[in-house]
Amino acid sequence: METDDALDECGCAPSPRESRLLWPSMSRRGALGLGAIGLATLGAIGGPLIAPAFAVDYPSWDDVVRAKSNQAAKQAQVTKIQGLIRALADDVAAKKAAAEQAAGEFYVAQQEYFDAAYRAEQLQGEADQQARAAVDAANKAGRVAAQLYRNGGDDTSLQLFFAGSAANADDLLARLGTMDKLVERNQAVYAEAVTARDAAQSLSNLAEEQRIERDRLQKIAEEKMIASQRAADEAQAALEAQRAKQVELKAQLAALTDNTNRTVKQYQAGVRAREEAERRAREEAERRAREEAEKLNQGGGGGGGSVGGSGWARPSAGWRSSGYGPRPVTCGNGYCSSGFHAGVDLAAGCGAGIYAASAGVVVYAGGNGGYGNYIKIDHGGGIGTGYAHIRPGGIFVGYGQRVSAGQLIASEGNTGSSFGCHLHFEVYVNGGTVNPIYFMGDRGISV
Repeated sequence: METDDALDECGCAPSPRESRLLWPSMSRRGALGLGAIGLATLGAIGGPLIAPAFAVDYPSWDDVVRAKSNQAAKQAQVTKIQGLIRALADDVAAKKAAAEQAAGEFYVAQQEYFDAAYRAEQLQGEADQQARAAVDAANKAGRVAAQLYRNGGDDTSLQLFFAGSAANADDLLARLGTMDKLVERNQAVYAEAVTARDAAQSLSNLAEEQRIERDRLQKIAEEKMIASQRAADEAQAALEAQRAKQVELKAQLAALTDNTNRTVKQYQAGVRAREEAERRAREEAERRAREEAEKLNQGGGGGGGSVGGSGWARPSAGWRSSGYGPRPVTCGNGYCSSGFHAGVDLAAGCGAGIYAASAGVVVYAGGNGGYGNYIKIDHGGGIGTGYAHIRPGGIFVGYGQRVSAGQLIASEGNTGSSFGCHLHFEVYVNGGTVNPIYFMGDRGISV
């Protein structure tokens, strides 16, 4: 057996530079940590996540032919190829782990943003309600004051002064506050108006603070989405690199260790045949998945993918199993549902088709933590849609792809925090979620 130094000197083993750059020696935990640091840093500055390109010294078939005639060279090539095969597998595993971590971070950031947006909306609604209450109370105080002065005969001209409704609470309260008789005899009415006004102002301030927090969290969620998509693309690229090289490397290894009379050309022919067979198998699997999705859609009778006159389409043929808004927390399968449901669930059956609700561009396609496999489409004008819990291998579109309304984009699954096969469908307006039932209903689509 040759030593590592001897292998390095002959150029047969992976060079130290190749080993350091492509396959650093570290534990799975270390790979996850490094991936998280790289994603956070590069995602924040918007730089590419792909490492600088460099040439990996894969052996050629000519190298294999030459090595077969020399025992030392043959053993060196065997060691190198075995190392390259392991390195490809390690690279896939590390990038897959990093992609899963990035997807989880995206999910957490996205949910925190949704929660902040909902709280801001709720606070503003409460502030508006208190503002209306303040105006009503102020008008009530004005009517009481007018009646008091009418009955007392102190100043009949004030009847006209208080005859109309106040434009706002502050305007009328400023006038009412100068009237001693009102303060003395109707302090409770006046205090009610002041309390409502102050509560409205306080809630408005809180709502503004919450909107600032919402906007901060929205930026973080967008950065995490970009980082997660890049990590997913890197993982897929590593898998494709493994597919492209592993078959050939294993064939070269077999040729070096085979003592029969089979020729290198026979091994090369075997590589081409296996690659073609794998390609056809992948295409056939996707074709069957698409056909099954369309078949289940036709059987569901729910009009999945049918485009209405508004240019929008129902994203699934399934029945609505859960609506939008607050809901009881349900636990099972090792996790619990959220207390607020940011979309609607449409259940058509495992493998059923998922369709683009409108024309647009795919801005995310990959894992998303509790959402499992997830697609997000930007329809322009601040409007977007999201599709979650897609089955493994059930994403039929890619990042940056333009899709049409009603186009088959995925198939229904049970990935992520899900209690059964269904589509979790979301609608976004300026980033935040809105009720898909009303939004789609306004466009002639029932969900």
